[in-house]
Amino acid sequence: MSHTLLKRRFAGLKRTVTAPAAALLTACLALTVAATPAYAATWGSSDQWASWSNGGYTLYNDVWGNGAGPQSIWANSYSNWGVWSNQPDTGGVKSYPNATRWVGTPINSLNSVTSGFTVSVPSGGAYETTYDIWDSSNSNEIMLWLNQTGPVGPIGSYVTTVWLGGYNWNVYKGWNGANNVYSFLNTGSSTSGTVNILDVMRWLENSAHWIGNVTLGNVQFGWEITSSSGGMNFQTTSYWVAYN
Repeated sequence: MSHTLLKRRFAGLKRTVTAPAAALLTACLALTVAATPAYAATWGSSDQWASWSNGGYTLYNDVWGNGAGPQSIWANSYSNWGVWSNQPDTGGVKSYPNATRWVGTPINSLNSVTSGFTVSVPSGGAYETTYDIWDSSNSNEIMLWLNQTGPVGPIGSYVTTVWLGGYNWNVYKGWNGANNVYSFLNTGSSTSGTVNILDVMRWLENSAHWIGNVTLGNVQFGWEITSSSGGMNFQTTSYWVAYN
């Protein structure tokens, strides 16, 4: 539950309880807030749907999975941000904190789409550092897993291994009930690098024949977090998307 919701709930209770009880509730709220690590940044929030726009990008806390725990996002800019996340050790993705840039151009009209990243990640838990790339209709989702930790896996079935965009990928094809999902899993583990996204999109169009000349929509980058029990820190120290 977010701090905002806790405050609203306690505020409602204080209208009907005695003064000593209200004081006790206030103390409990203070302890609850203090339990989450503080952040000192330009912007921050513990709201599950928090978002912040900066420099043509939008950051999202995006705590969406069943049984999700608390998560706080902070940012100094779109390229310097992070989260503290405390997700229970259960199956299923709990959140996808990310930085997003919209492109809005058909892939055959693009000359270049590249992106760079540098992250620091915990050694435990279960998560992957991943791009989540969409066409403008949200019919096709392309995931580029740069590194992964713990028991996590892609949707669908293995198809092939291919060198694209500067990385060697194991490629999976699947369906999540709403859209196609094409997952590219780095056969290594990278916490810093540059990806040629247009190479991946054109391989999907011209070699795999899984998409057409789709309009490239949102290019998102962050972490799909399945578990981070006790609270773990994830940080991006550099991120950018460039296209022409």
